[in-house]
Amino acid sequence: MEHILQYFPELTEKQREQMAQLEVMYPEWNAKINVISRKDIENLEVNHILHSLGLVKFVKFTPGTRVMDLGTGGGFPGIPLAIYYPDVTFHLVDRIGKKLKVAQDIAERIGLTNVTFQHGDVKEVKGKFDFVVSRAVMDLGEMVPLVRRFIDSEDRNAVPNGLLCLKGGDLTGEIHKFKNQVLIDELSSYFKEEFFKTKKILYLPL
Repeated sequence: MEHILQYFPELTEKQREQMAQLEVMYPEWNAKINVISRKDIENLEVNHILHSLGLVKFVKFTPGTRVMDLGTGGGFPGIPLAIYYPDVTFHLVDRIGKKLKVAQDIAERIGLTNVTFQHGDVKEVKGKFDFVVSRAVMDLGEMVPLVRRFIDSEDRNAVPNGLLCLKGGDLTGEIHKFKNQVLIDELSSYFKEEFFKTKKILYLPL
């Protein structure tokens, strides 16, 4: 928890307890189901929870904001974000049922009431959202046509509605098609850990 509290000292006691529970429950589940790479589970706090919370540094969601987490896997970035934003609703979507069940179980056990879950393809999702978030799920060129229809036309945040992706590495080829629209934010400007040196937020208004 020391890294999370270093960057997010504003967390309430309840939020701190919920974040701490993630550090217990994910390793427990990972022993049964490979939700997170077994060699990476020891880096859960920085590489997964803190990484997910990087989106908080880019945009502060207003109460009532609706967010879809596409390809959430075991609940990243959706679960940490739902803890941080109790007044924002999150819809977590993934094709892999067993990973989604882990996210659902953890959400229930820590008392999250602002999350819903959907097992299946994004094409089966209905409804409108202010933002779609994802964490290294697919190429931007593949994702944009899939999610454009979900984005509500009415903005309620300081940042216009759109797509927020957590990615790493060289993104030159991936963003070329969107170079005049996409905004890249370096997570290393917020977090000093080595892991974030190549990690970025891609934001594309839709």
